[in-house]
Amino acid sequence: ATASNVSGGPLSLYFHLPFCNTVCFYCGCNKVVTKDRSRAAPYLERLHKEIALQAELFDPGRPVEQLHWGGGTPTFISHDEMRELMDVTRRFFRLLDDDRGEYSIEIDPREAHGDTIAVLRSIGFNRMSLGVQDFDPQVQKAVNRIQSEQETGYVIDAARAEGFKSISIDLIYGLPLQSVESFDRTLEKVIALSPDRLSVFNYAHLPELFKPQRRINPEELPSPDEKLAILEHSIQRLTDAGYVYIGMDHFARPDDELAIAQANGTLYRNFQGYSTHADCDLVAMGITSISKVGDCYAQNVRTLEDYAARIDRGELAIFRGVTLNEDDILRREVINRLICHFHLDMPDIEQRFGIRFRDYFRKELASLEPMQQDGLLELDPDRITVKPAGMLLIRNICMVFDAYLHAPKEQRFSRVI
Repeated sequence: ATASNVSGGPLSLYFHLPFCNTVCFYCGCNKVVTKDRSRAAPYLERLHKEIALQAELFDPGRPVEQLHWGGGTPTFISHDEMRELMDVTRRFFRLLDDDRGEYSIEIDPREAHGDTIAVLRSIGFNRMSLGVQDFDPQVQKAVNRIQSEQETGYVIDAARAEGFKSISIDLIYGLPLQSVESFDRTLEKVIALSPDRLSVFNYAHLPELFKPQRRINPEELPSPDEKLAILEHSIQRLTDAGYVYIGMDHFARPDDELAIAQANGTLYRNFQGYSTHADCDLVAMGITSISKVGDCYAQNVRTLEDYAARIDRGELAIFRGVTLNEDDILRREVINRLICHFHLDMPDIEQRFGIRFRDYFRKELASLEPMQQDGLLELDPDRITVKPAGMLLIRNICMVFDAYLHAPKEQRFSRVI
């Protein structure tokens, strides 16, 4: 952290607010499900202390270009608690007060009551992401997330009235009882709401890792082929509606910063998704949150108890970290270019890292050959170009360059579809 102050670059702050009123069966996030709103108070008190501890490591003059509250459900906390958290943040970090920063929050429309949106705007938020997942009543019941179109519409109308600069909607494909036809009805309603951005995430059914998913009937899940059909249809439907397919799971209007960044080659992806701020050091606070400062990554402890113990001792809550080596940095750049721009120019990588691309990645290029034969990408002497069919499977393509994944004996695209 201290070394990063030499360049004096901008910061990105992330705050994890883990509390939820109810459990959504599909959720794989770190969360605390409770109806007792008072449980947030001791956590927030310690989060304020962590802000002060982290701020000691960074030059106070470094501007915060990005700020994000995620969860859990950030709007679980009271309006006064929201104001206090932002006040404490502003006391220790240099927040931008002229609306130039990207200050965003995840919203559960079921938890946005009365003047919640006005309060969020008044304390500095100018972007929001709304969880919708699916508007189909049967799907909602199957995943224990009942949310009316009216609730979602109310939040969007309120956000526009308050002057929010960007509104994004999150959808999930692969949920129980979904079909191309049912998801098309959801897409039609979402398009009518006209968000600035959309995320269409893949549901990964991992009940052995995420206990709430055990309450989902696996027989009701769409097959891998059906999921791929839903994704293909979603891309077609949304691009027909004027959205640009940003890659992997995001869509944006052509005049949106993400679409412009993809077109001019400056798009970047980090833990929070696609971004136009590649130069920001990410300082993450709260349980399980992951920071990225320079070429170092660090993660906070996972439980409220461990978090409380660390903070009460006046220590940072970090329990593990890693510093990237030269190979990690090289592979991160290769994956980032493919996942953001769907193409990679080998001479650019060679010039930056002092390697011969075809020699260094001989095994990886051999692994891409079957994908070329399947029409997913084109391997030219100096360039890798992902074709439209390959865009749907960009994760698989990038996995080839991940040194920490054991190569499977046979390619199973369905595992990430």
